[in-house]
Amino acid sequence: MTLYPRNETGICIVGGGNVGTVLAGYVAARGYRVRVLTDHPGDWGRTIDVTDPDGNLFSGHLDCVSADPAVAVKGADVVLVCLPGPAIHDKLEAIKPWIERDTLVGSVFSCTGFFIMAINVLGTQSRLFGLQRVPFISRLEKYGHSAHLLGYRKCINVAFSGVDDTAAAVALFADMFSTPVSVLAHPLEVTLTNSNPILHPARLYSMFRDCISPMKEIPAFYADWTDDSSEMLIACDSEFQQAVARLGIDRSHVPSLLDYYESVDAESLTRKIRSIAAFKGIAAPMKKVDGGYMPDFDNRYFTEDFPYGLMLIKMVCSRLDIATPVIDSVIEWFQERVGKCYIKDGQIADSPDAAAVACLDAASIDYLISSIKR
Repeated sequence: MTLYPRNETGICIVGGGNVGTVLAGYVAARGYRVRVLTDHPGDWGRTIDVTDPDGNLFSGHLDCVSADPAVAVKGADVVLVCLPGPAIHDKLEAIKPWIERDTLVGSVFSCTGFFIMAINVLGTQSRLFGLQRVPFISRLEKYGHSAHLLGYRKCINVAFSGVDDTAAAVALFADMFSTPVSVLAHPLEVTLTNSNPILHPARLYSMFRDCISPMKEIPAFYADWTDDSSEMLIACDSEFQQAVARLGIDRSHVPSLLDYYESVDAESLTRKIRSIAAFKGIAAPMKKVDGGYMPDFDNRYFTEDFPYGLMLIKMVCSRLDIATPVIDSVIEWFQERVGKCYIKDGQIADSPDAAAVACLDAASIDYLISSIKR
């Protein structure tokens, strides 16, 4: 079995946002040799300070910070992509020449199409892994220098493709993140996730579908959660769960949102979401305009979770002949607001907008669907 001793194992973090910064500092503080691949290396220090909810401080020294894949990626044992969906495909293309045969390549944002894009770019024989949800809830304090680890997971679910020695990788991840790790049966179990790809669009649709003039205040995304948002979330998740059932995915691996949040109806789901401490203080994605605030359609909640989240779910459902009228209504609202065309009459549109979404690679999706049915 492959061994990954801390002081000899090179971890390349690709991306320096909230999660990337927390992971870089935390994993380096654990004793691993951490490199960061970022477009802004000059803004980074060589030590990252991470504080957790209990006030613990983790100071991690970085081996290198670079914009050059030949420096940051070459020779790394693990490449961990911490990028939003729209950036993953092109970054995989950029780092491909420097990925070695035994390198583990994975993502903390698997629900935005990582496996589909990685199979398309790196091939079916590449050693891939993807997390079902981010290992930590994270927030930057000072870019390239410090961040807050706002919440730990009880368990981290991971899926693999092309990896034989999964036991070694699981042991590595459990040590890196100081969290138990559970292996899921198939990459689609992390690709098809009802977390951000359904939760964010359903909430945004509920908040902003009737917003045609500026709002006086910015609502809290979670703390002001409404029963209407819960009802939309449950309805979208119900359609999503049809795909889970059709593919034969274990419901315990991809539970309904009601089960995940230990709720029984819209009212109890609203209470649960409002009560989550790690979600406190997160505002709705809005921007200042004359007279107040309007939705910020350039925010990641829109640019990632609709075309690279909800549309991915729609694409899989389409290929399984599952109708998604509620999900369609959310996508149609979004595409009207941003002047795009992703779906038409309940079907994936034959349009440049739909074709431009890199994760909608039909051949890679069909490869994953066919492999789960074997």
